[in-house]
Amino acid sequence: MYTIYTFPTPNGIKVPIALEELNLEYKLHPVNIRQGGQREADFVAVNPAGKVPVLIDENTTGDRFTLTESAAILVFLAEKHGKLLPTEPIDRAQVFEQLFFHASGLSPAFGQSGYFQKLASEPMPLAIARFHGEAKRTLGLLDSTLAQRAYVAGDDYSIADIAHFGWLWRRAFAGVEFDNAPNVARWYESIAARPAVLSAISKVETLAA
Repeated sequence: MYTIYTFPTPNGIKVPIALEELNLEYKLHPVNIRQGGQREADFVAVNPAGKVPVLIDENTTGDRFTLTESAAILVFLAEKHGKLLPTEPIDRAQVFEQLFFHASGLSPAFGQSGYFQKLASEPMPLAIARFHGEAKRTLGLLDSTLAQRAYVAGDDYSIADIAHFGWLWRRAFAGVEFDNAPNVARWYESIAARPAVLSAISKVETLAA
């Protein structure tokens, strides 16, 4: 059984989607980041970085394995259960290429764009221009990739698609839309319609109720 500490955030939705796609049993443990739950002692004891998601893997022998960082969790689940990650070296490398692009490019650009537009204590026009521009640039790069492929890493759906989906699901925070990214729009609609994705979103959104 897996326990996931999470909340309906761009990173927080990724692991439940993967678990639904893998048809695995899990339970959700809410960490209400709107109310500072990520700073509470009980959660910091689980993840000193104070970030969601966190995966707890408790097996039948009573061993307990804790893993943080959404990309690492996605790789762990895919490798452990033999789905959503190719075994052929080139196909596998393309999945990791997109995971690293997400972690180093799209995700921080979208996060900083939203922060400086919506959460900063005072207006910072240069920061807004810098990061909003970077968010749109990385979206454009992804659109170019999807002009050539059905999914972000090739012809097959993978954990790389799940990783990108999280921030694009919450793209309004970054002030980004798909007006100039038709290939991302096509891809997004196909992912959003998947039964596993719909189920994960429905379950995770109840944590904010």
